[in-house]
Amino acid sequence: MNVDDIRKDFPILGQTIRGKPLVFLDSAASAQKPRAVIDAMRNAMETQYANVHRGLHWMSERTTEAYEACRDAAAALMNAESREEIVFTGNSTGALNLVAHSYGRGVLKPGQAVVISGMEHHSNIVPWQMARDAHGIELRVAPITDSGELDMTAFEALLQDGKVGLVSMTHMSNVLGTYTPAARIAALAHQYGAKVLFDGSQAIVHRAIDVRALDADFYCWTGHKLYGPTGIGVLYAKREMLEQMPPFLGGGDMISSVSYEKSTWARVPHKFEAGTPAILEGIGLKAAIDYVQAIGFEAMAAHEASLTEHAMARLSQIEGIRIFGQAQDRGGVISFALDKAHSHDVATLLDRQGIAVRAGHHCAEPLMRRLGVDSTARASFGVYTTHAEIDALADTLTRVREFFA
Repeated sequence: MNVDDIRKDFPILGQTIRGKPLVFLDSAASAQKPRAVIDAMRNAMETQYANVHRGLHWMSERTTEAYEACRDAAAALMNAESREEIVFTGNSTGALNLVAHSYGRGVLKPGQAVVISGMEHHSNIVPWQMARDAHGIELRVAPITDSGELDMTAFEALLQDGKVGLVSMTHMSNVLGTYTPAARIAALAHQYGAKVLFDGSQAIVHRAIDVRALDADFYCWTGHKLYGPTGIGVLYAKREMLEQMPPFLGGGDMISSVSYEKSTWARVPHKFEAGTPAILEGIGLKAAIDYVQAIGFEAMAAHEASLTEHAMARLSQIEGIRIFGQAQDRGGVISFALDKAHSHDVATLLDRQGIAVRAGHHCAEPLMRRLGVDSTARASFGVYTTHAEIDALADTLTRVREFFA
């Protein structure tokens, strides 16, 4: 994998910020877009744009084919059994809310429990709290260890009373970079009669995902982190799960027939896709999937591992720095804090040198409390990140630390 050639595919990376070359280390929040995605969306708007599924004219048919090709690509990307197991949502948050509302309230019974982990994003906490309050399910939290890994002994203990109906966990933490042992989690959940959902928003970017090998009942991710556009996400669900779940939203395109007395639903997955979808975003996401598959996940994973190892080595040498999470299996997300400096101040000073990082609680306030801080700075890597950019981060952090000291 030639990173210099890959960087040429991303027009935004060639600019300077305040006279400094842009060093973009915030891909975990939203990745930059390659020319292939930009061109695919622009070409659709310029040559064929029309609404999908309902039109008979040639532009509608052509756009429908381009949009639905994304469903085929997403199914292939995750090794789903069929395209009918792919539901398009607005993002991972939309997917998690769909499952919480439709499966959590429509299938789970009051008194059953949902298990999450101590490193979840708010989007995998708040919907379950809402389901708990509205439907009477129990919410359980599996703790993490001091190294930032899931406590598997404690997790299994939460399953043993047989009341857990669903385990919903991140596949990769957006704060700690920790990969959870998804196959083990799924096997344990199924052993005790529970279904399992993985939030793969971060994981799908960095390694190949095989939902059948994981035996995941649900798996979701969002397009804008996989070098695609915002406004579109993917929920994979086993066909039998979708068949038993009631619709989440009602309206056009999700129905088979409508009268004033009753309505009947379209077949899955369209039963869960009400209204005009994110057409251009679907076309853009198809281009993004094609782009990363052309590079290859094996090559991207090796590049990420090299970047992460280099970053951990360089940052750990800085006096007064604290790196959060020391998981054995971790990805290219590193959260840190400098003594005597607030993370917002650190990010601001880095920005003045053209280095973009994230600062705050990263939509994971309970995890911040577990770590004993109110916020961290976070550097995250993409396919276009270079070792030289990590060196620039480390060198600048050394100067920032000296400034505050």
